[in-house]
Amino acid sequence: MSRIALVDDDRNILTSVSMTLEAEGFEVETYNDGQSALDAFNKRLPDMAVFDIKMPRMDGMDLLQRVRQKTNMPVIFLTSKDDEIDEVLGLRMGADDYVKKPFSQRLLVERIRALLRRQEALDGVEIAETEETKVLTRGELSMDPLRHAVSWKGNDVSLTVTEFLLLQALAQRPGFVKSRDQLMDVAYDDQVYVDDRTIDSHIKRLRKKMRTADNDFSAIETLYGIGYRYNEE
Repeated sequence: MSRIALVDDDRNILTSVSMTLEAEGFEVETYNDGQSALDAFNKRLPDMAVFDIKMPRMDGMDLLQRVRQKTNMPVIFLTSKDDEIDEVLGLRMGADDYVKKPFSQRLLVERIRALLRRQEALDGVEIAETEETKVLTRGELSMDPLRHAVSWKGNDVSLTVTEFLLLQALAQRPGFVKSRDQLMDVAYDDQVYVDDRTIDSHIKRLRKKMRTADNDFSAIETLYGIGYRYNEE
C-alpha cells in the first residue's frame, strides 16, 4: 500500500481528497501546513506527496526546496486556477507535476497512480533486462535505471523521476530529435494531459542540474518549434 502525504491548509480538501485516496487503496497522511509536513518527513518519508503552494508556516515552494535536499520522491503541486507563474516555478524547482484548483479528484488520482508507476519502474520492480533497465553510457553520461543513478564525468547528479525519464529518452538515441509530444508520452501516461510548458520546465531544470556537475554541459539541444536532441560529445 503506497503512502501519500497530502499537505493543504484547506481542511475540506484534506478531508475529501484523503477519503477518495483511501477508497482507492492508498494510505494517506494529512498536514495543514508545510512545517508540520516537513517535521513528519524528517522522521519517515512517504512514497509521494501532494502539496498546496500557499500555506501558513511554510508554503509549498519552501517545503519542496527542503524536500529536494534529501529525496527525489514524486511531488505534485496544487496550484490556483490562474497562477501560471506558480506552475512554472514549481516545475523548475523540482515538482513532477501540478493540478489546478478546482480539480477533479479522479484526475488527481490518475496523476498519482501515473507517478507511482513511473517511480516503481525506476526502482526496479520490473527487473528484466531491457533497453530501459540496462546501464546507459553515452560519452561522459552514465545512467543506471535500476539504481536510479546518474553521473556525468564521474560526478553524481540527483534527478527526479520525471527528469530521469526525459534524459533517458533523449540519450538512448543521440542525434535524433524528440518532439515534445514524444517526450510527454515517455514521462506521462496517455490518460494524463500535460502541456508544452511542463516539458520545457523539466528540461530547464534538468540542464541546471547537469551543470552542477559540469558548468559547460551542453549535450541537450533545443530545436525551437520542434523539440530536443541529445548530442553525444
